[in-house]
Amino acid sequence: MLRHLRVTNFAILSDVEIELGPGMNVLTGETGAGKSLIVEAVNLLRGGRASADIPRHGADEAVVEAIVDVPEDLRAHVAAVIEGAGLPQGENDEVFIRRVIQRGGRSRTYVNGAMTTAARLAELGALLIDLSGQHQHQGLVDAARHLDLLDAFAVDHGSAEALVATMTEAWAELRRCSDELAVLGGDERAREARIDYLKFQLEELDAAALKPGEDAAIELERVRLASVDLLQGAARAAEEVLYGGDDSARDRVAAAVREVERALKTDVTLEPVARQLGEIETLIDDAADQLRTYADKLEGDPERLAWVDERIALIRRLTRKHAGTLDQVIAKATELRTELDSLTGRDARLVELTAARTRAEAAAMAAAAALTQSRKKAARKLEKEVGAALTELGMGSARLTVVIEDRVLGPSGADRVELMLASNKGEDTRPLTKVASGGELSRIMLALKLSLRRADEVATYVFDEVDTGIGGATAQVVASQIRAVASLETGRQVLCVTHLPQIAAYADHHFHVEKAEVGGRTETHVRRLTAAARKDELARMLGGHATSKAKAHAAELLAEASRSAAARAPAPTKKPAARA
Repeated sequence: MLRHLRVTNFAILSDVEIELGPGMNVLTGETGAGKSLIVEAVNLLRGGRASADIPRHGADEAVVEAIVDVPEDLRAHVAAVIEGAGLPQGENDEVFIRRVIQRGGRSRTYVNGAMTTAARLAELGALLIDLSGQHQHQGLVDAARHLDLLDAFAVDHGSAEALVATMTEAWAELRRCSDELAVLGGDERAREARIDYLKFQLEELDAAALKPGEDAAIELERVRLASVDLLQGAARAAEEVLYGGDDSARDRVAAAVREVERALKTDVTLEPVARQLGEIETLIDDAADQLRTYADKLEGDPERLAWVDERIALIRRLTRKHAGTLDQVIAKATELRTELDSLTGRDARLVELTAARTRAEAAAMAAAAALTQSRKKAARKLEKEVGAALTELGMGSARLTVVIEDRVLGPSGADRVELMLASNKGEDTRPLTKVASGGELSRIMLALKLSLRRADEVATYVFDEVDTGIGGATAQVVASQIRAVASLETGRQVLCVTHLPQIAAYADHHFHVEKAEVGGRTETHVRRLTAAARKDELARMLGGHATSKAKAHAAELLAEASRSAAARAPAPTKKPAARA
């Protein structure tokens, strides 16, 4: 629900803050006090277009901010929309919305502190706020939503949920089979050409017999083969220094050993040094032997070097051709072989897939047919409920018709659904978007919303002057219907602008909107009314002045509203008696 609203520098709304409550919230006040401006500000929170003249004179920008508490049954859907838009999730199941409207009409939009677009806000706002007024009717007039609304209405009345799920699954299977068939289909000559291409590529890669890590190993071998003379010369020179030449390292170490052994006869503490020198002699002998063997084995191999050069060139050509590393080229061969196998086994797979698609199509058509029957049954029930509500609202001659037409099979079945209305007896039914605007349309929207209050995924309903053209007993019925839409049972909230005391008396929270001159400028103020102040405000709405007679009438209205609300409230659950 819309819990907190703040509007600054918005025409005559210099700085207005409203803490709204659950249930039915009512705004009353003199004409021109700013009630409709508040509704316009709320419309901006649901992605509405910003007017260029919104900012207050002397201000560069107007700001509208709101904190919305998301009802439990809408949290998953709202969270999905926010995540899909790449926006941060709010805390404590709240959504914080901020619109900044600059002079000239440009605006900035924020959700939970992150900047986004008005289009993204409109997607989110469609779940949070629904606005109905004399000149704006969003939500239910959108024919694209009517099928989903009818299905939700059917689910709420105990049917269709399993049918919708079955339809979704059947369509997914049909699409899977169709997509795979499309991959296998196509021009036969193109398929044969692709097979030839794959075979050629695989023959080349198979002939190469590439091995993981081979490129690094063969590069190292090439360096060694190309440097035989250098390596052999270095090995023999090192062996000469260590062992073979005059005054070699081996001779010098042997001389040192002899000197230490002579001294050892006098000082036994030289024993460790003597042992180390002996180990050095052995190491020098081993190293010299290894160098001699290495040099003897090294010999030029022009044929091997040529083969290695060709192998390196082949690996480089294949990695360039397939635009990858050696390991990626090896993996590419596996991918090509898989594709070739699928194409060469195409005929058998085609037969299998065609049969599977035939079964999937039959299942989808059966699910669509069952869903159509469910929708027709739900449509008659919805027409009946809306008709009863319209009769209570003084529009007994109006008639809602749910039109269900055939369409191409899709994920939601094979139906096109649109709500149509004949406002008066003898008139043709017309789409809701073409019904004349005004209080009559507002009452039609109210009747629809009352019937769809559990199916329509909206947290807050806004009614702007829904009372136009009505009065007396009809006004009380309208008030009762609005209160029903805002029942705690559904967790929905209503914000209603009204001039009728019969409607205002039903409010759970009553706000008075008034304008005053402050510092030579007009400003709007909004205050929540106490019980006593409500009686005075209703008296003013009844007769213009809060006379004792008007106050008595106001008290009667409040008492009647209280009785009506109590009659509609569900019976309290009895608690078991406490044990002694």
